[in-house]
Amino acid sequence: MAVSWMNALVAAASALGAALLVIVLAYVALQVISRRWPHGQRLAATARTPFRALVLTLVLTGWVSGVRLRGDDELWWNAAALGCRILAIVAGAWLLAAVLLFLEDLGLGRARLDVRDNLHARRMRTQVLIIRRLTVAAVVVVAVGAILFSFPGVRAIGASVLASAGLISVVAALAAQSTLANVFAGIQIAFSDAIRIDDVVIVEEEWGWIEEITLSYVVVRLWDDRRMVLPSTYFTTTPFQNWTRKNSELLGAVELDVDWRVDTVRLREELPRIMVDAGEMWDQRVAHLQVTDAVGGFVRIRVLVTSLDAPTLFDLRCHVRERLVQWLREHDTDALPRWRVETQPPGSTTTSTSNPSELSR
Repeated sequence: MAVSWMNALVAAASALGAALLVIVLAYVALQVISRRWPHGQRLAATARTPFRALVLTLVLTGWVSGVRLRGDDELWWNAAALGCRILAIVAGAWLLAAVLLFLEDLGLGRARLDVRDNLHARRMRTQVLIIRRLTVAAVVVVAVGAILFSFPGVRAIGASVLASAGLISVVAALAAQSTLANVFAGIQIAFSDAIRIDDVVIVEEEWGWIEEITLSYVVVRLWDDRRMVLPSTYFTTTPFQNWTRKNSELLGAVELDVDWRVDTVRLREELPRIMVDAGEMWDQRVAHLQVTDAVGGFVRIRVLVTSLDAPTLFDLRCHVRERLVQWLREHDTDALPRWRVETQPPGSTTTSTSNPSELSR
């Protein structure tokens, strides 16, 4: 028995030495790689803990298998071997997930959203975020399956389940129909380019930005900072408006109802000065003033303007509307809208006129 314990201690020391050697070699290899690859240090920091855990669990598994006597079926030896196998599976899944998420984060690092032309970045960020969730889910499912099949009893159950897989698949599909529909819709959204992170959309008559896309739901941040949570199937089955699918530039209109005596020539000459005062809110593409209607005693003036994105366009429209009202009030008071009423002395015959200039104010 003393010799056996001595052999076990020697084997443990040898295993720990081998584990230390592997860890040191891996560290040296990453340091060499980091000289040519700038992300090597980040990879080392991300994978350090799961890699060491995996090495130690593999060494422990080898030690248990090495010192265990042949034909020795004691319960605690079986439990130790099973525990080492489970720990090795968990550590391996942890390391695999850490490396895959690190590689996916490299793509997110290149997708900058703080620039004007971020269409490609928003598309990449949307797809990578969905892939991250799929990666975690796939690794967890595979790890749990490997752990369960480590138990002999579960293998027998699995064989019987596979024998009736047809019936079970039908029942599962019916039971999880809505959930699976949302999952597939989330994947379709990520890769069909219908919506992306930070897209400007109008859903349920509400205006907002796409804040988060998951496998089952989409979060829309509304203009007043409320959050609308919609199932992923909403965006595959219901029409909605996406204002930034191809680009973020937008065209907006400012409309005013003014009097028939408005001086449209002077008002049109004032528009360029108003647009210059708008500064960066105007992208200098379109600034037109048009008379679009003249019925019901009023003339309708419409100003078309363009801006870089939806929030800036809203501010620009407010600016143009305010300046137009100010100019009309200060320089063309005859253009202010008014109602005209014709009065007749008592007993006089009522006459009709179609000339607005003959009506008293």
